[in-house]
Formats: sequence, C-alpha cells, structure tokens
Amino acid sequence: MKRRLYFILPDVKTARLVHNELLLAKIPETHMHVIAKEDSLLEDLPRANLLQKSDVIHAIQTGLPIGGVVGIVMGALAIAAEWVSPGYEGVVLMATVLAGVVIGTWSSTMIAVDVPNSRHKAFEQDIDKGKLLYIVDVPVLKVDEVTALVVSHHPNADVRGIEPNIPVFP
Repeated sequence: MKRRLYFILPDVKTARLVHNELLLAKIPETHMHVIAKEDSLLEDLPRANLLQKSDVIHAIQTGLPIGGVVGIVMGALAIAAEWVSPGYEGVVLMATVLAGVVIGTWSSTMIAVDVPNSRHKAFEQDIDKGKLLYIVDVPVLKVDEVTALVVSHHPNADVRGIEPNIPVFP
C-alpha cells in the first residue's frame, strides 16, 4: 500500500537536492513527479506525465460506471421494445453494457486530457508563483521517514499533505 506525499518547493535547486536525497533513501525515480509552470526548466528532474497532470484517472473512474449504467438501460430498453430476437437478450444486454463502458470511458478520457488534475487545485497558486509541486509515492511505512527527511534538510519545503489513495496505474 502506498501514499502520495505533496511538497511545495521554492526552486529547482531545492527540488534537485530533495530528488537526490530521496534516491539515496531508496525511493525509485519512477515514484517521484514534479509539476511546475510550463516555462520552467526542470532539466533532469522527473516531470509529471499526462496521468499526473490531467484529470484522466478521475474521468476513467467516472466514465466507466456511467457508461456501464447507460449500456444496461439501453440494452433493457431494446429488450423491452422487442427489438431483440428471442433467445439473444443476454447477448444484447452484455454487448450494450460493454459498448457503454467503452464509449463512456473513451469519451470522458478524451475530455479530461485537457482538464488539469482536480487533486492539484490547492497547489495552483504556488505553481503560478514559480514554486514546484514535488509528488512522491511511498510505502505507508516510509511516510514519516520521507517527510522527516525532506523537512529536516529543507526547512523551506512546505509539506502539503498525504493522499490516502493513489491511483493504481500512474
């Protein structure tokens, strides 16, 4: 089980120091993400990818069940209207549910690609001022250790919280 830690760092130099310290603490680089203003030069720091910066994960979590429900309703309506040959009701219902899930997930994801991550709304002002949002995914047992490491070596680092449920695939 992992937790996502959020830190606001004042500049790239501090972020690079934090990054190196976390690597020495055996935190994999793939579990670190930096979000900054578009014109910031982050050099070798691990930039957040589309899954971290956009609201794609939230869209999938929303579009999949809504599409499934719409598919059930459409399949049930087709069966109730007797548009389906007898004996094929189950096949039609499964097909409409599958189509609803695919279309719901796809369409919500296409929209969310251009929407900023809703979980990062609280950090927008700091990012706009030129600060960096440093995101670290760590095992639950290392949360206190990593937080203490960053705060003790960098008093200008602002701990902004722990997200209890990180998405599985970003």
